Amino acid sequence: MNAPLNATAAQLMDRAALQHRIVRALSEHLPSHALLYHAEDTTPYECDGLTAYRQRPLVVALPETEAQVQAVLRSCHALGVPVVARGAGTGLSGGAMPHAAGVTLSLAKFNKIVDVDLYSRTARVQCGVRNLAISEAAAPYGLYYAPDPSSQIACTIGGNIAENSGGVHCLKYGLTLHNVLQVRGLTVEGEPITFGAQALDAPGYDLMSVVVGSEGMLAVTLEVLVKLVPKPQLARCIMASFDDVRKAGEAVAAVIAAGIIPAGLEMMDKPMTAAVEDFVHAGYDLNAEAILLCESDGTPEEVEEEIGRMSAVLREYGATAIAVSQSEAERLRFWSGRKNAFPASGRISPDYMCMDSTIPRKRLADILLAISEMEKKYQLRCANVFHAGDGNLHPLILFDANDPDQLRRCELFGADILETSVAMGGTVTGEHGVGVEKLNSMCVQFSPEESEQMFAVKRAFDPQEMLNPGKVIPTLQRCAEYGKMLVRGGQIKHPDLPRF
Repeated sequence: MNAPLNATAAQLMDRAALQHRIVRALSEHLPSHALLYHAEDTTPYECDGLTAYRQRPLVVALPETEAQVQAVLRSCHALGVPVVARGAGTGLSGGAMPHAAGVTLSLAKFNKIVDVDLYSRTARVQCGVRNLAISEAAAPYGLYYAPDPSSQIACTIGGNIAENSGGVHCLKYGLTLHNVLQVRGLTVEGEPITFGAQALDAPGYDLMSVVVGSEGMLAVTLEVLVKLVPKPQLARCIMASFDDVRKAGEAVAAVIAAGIIPAGLEMMDKPMTAAVEDFVHAGYDLNAEAILLCESDGTPEEVEEEIGRMSAVLREYGATAIAVSQSEAERLRFWSGRKNAFPASGRISPDYMCMDSTIPRKRLADILLAISEMEKKYQLRCANVFHAGDGNLHPLILFDANDPDQLRRCELFGADILETSVAMGGTVTGEHGVGVEKLNSMCVQFSPEESEQMFAVKRAFDPQEMLNPGKVIPTLQRCAEYGKMLVRGGQIKHPDLPRF
């Protein structure tokens, strides 16, 4: 995704001239240490967690005050320069990948917890505060912030707002959207804007569900008011083994059908179980074709009753072994493997691409079996971990980015997973966003008319489309070109790839 190697001298001169104009304009508002433009300084910002796609920004701005953020936005707007806001860079769909002719606006220095209110059970935090840091600050009050992405030790609340992040406990407690009361920030012109309110209702349109999950396309988030929930008296986790992925998938659907909403309900297939067990030694059954982690929290009496009900359902649907945590240390050990699925995958492959789609819970086994056939088709390995309770898939395709052909096959593999998910009644994303990774797949899920409606919402906030442009919503031209690559049934036309 970098500038082409055959770029003309004129193009390179234009890029240098634009960079000079931007630096000169922003230097009036930012100290020298808060403005990066040399290649060795901007290269670390060329991608987010999706490392397969890279683009070095022209300039990186690191403001330290809201007034400086406002000045950066106003200056860029006056120059007609695109702006891409960036948090911790842990995103997995290329949402924070820089624009080739734009400014990357790093908000890493906005890392203060403004207030924790015991009585309203809320916390007001700046956008650069780490997800886990909110719970750490609320812990002395017996409270915590429920959404818990696997990257919670590093990801920021601003990024969580952008992607509507989830986590292993969001089946019961909801996604970011369900745990945020107010978002305050700036428009592309640098004008203040507030979504939501501390009260139960806010005047005007309810736009919270528009900005949460908008991937930095509508406004720049500066401060967030989040809900806090009481820490449960007790939490226990079931680890259940299955000798068949279909039995495991049916067990997930059966738990929910029984009227049980676990605090967490996660699934890992055999390759993923082997990878994480070798990494954290969580005590997983390496002979199982799939493992389910089912957690219950609440009062001791509630937990005891719910653990019993879940265990009965799991046994009925074919669990070959069931272990229930007997201490907090053991519960955390059960979860340690699931929480470390991504780094564990990084130990067994030079690179991986983590996909993110959703399907109906009853189709979990179907998608796993389909992915198994895709491994043969694209000649690449895939390890799977699911937020099984809400049907959110995270297949990790293992490949070597230094091999162009492997990258090509990996991209096709990922597109096949997403489009198969749509065919099964699901969507192309659950919590990682669209970014640049899933633009083509958006063409499969949404009609041109629906895409135009999405563009209309963006233009209402950003008429010139200067905030994080070129992402999330595919253009009609892109969809037309992608459509030419498809044959009946939604399969990509690549006769050179092996068929199953």
